[in-house]
Amino acid sequence: MTTYVALLRGINVGGRTLKMDALRTIAAGCGCAGVQTYIQSGNVVFTSRKGAARVGTELHDAILDGTGIDTTVVVRTAAQLQGVLDANPWPDRVTDPTKVSVGFLYDTSRPTLDAVDPATYAPDEVVVVGIDAYLSTPNGMGKSKLVEPMMKRLGIQGTVRNWRTVMTLAEMATAV
Repeated sequence: MTTYVALLRGINVGGRTLKMDALRTIAAGCGCAGVQTYIQSGNVVFTSRKGAARVGTELHDAILDGTGIDTTVVVRTAAQLQGVLDANPWPDRVTDPTKVSVGFLYDTSRPTLDAVDPATYAPDEVVVVGIDAYLSTPNGMGKSKLVEPMMKRLGIQGTVRNWRTVMTLAEMATAV
């Protein structure tokens, strides 16, 4: 059995409501075991014998069939999530874990940041490590001018979680 963390994009924002008990039921119906959710934004920790791609597709399809919500599901193993923690390019900045976030990208493409002029978005910063984008937003995500344009301009598709959420999900995945 592999321990996974599934991250759903755009859940419980903009009228796309999905109760976490319903999400747990849907995940269990897909054959996931030990299903747990964290906060109300579509974070699920579970174990499965299936591969990550298959689990992600099955969760997507079951959520769509059961609720009508068409959301992309990003799946990472517990080991991959620990790797995200270990690869943080700004370990000194997580004293406030709401100011550092990770954009979990939907596919395995490695976007370059050539089209983004860092000076335009200062003091916000972005660094891509592997298939994840680390975001530093000293004034908070709500005031950031980086995230939306960066994702659109580079054609990056993903879902963002703050550092506190990433740490908690990693802890939950380790405890399974």
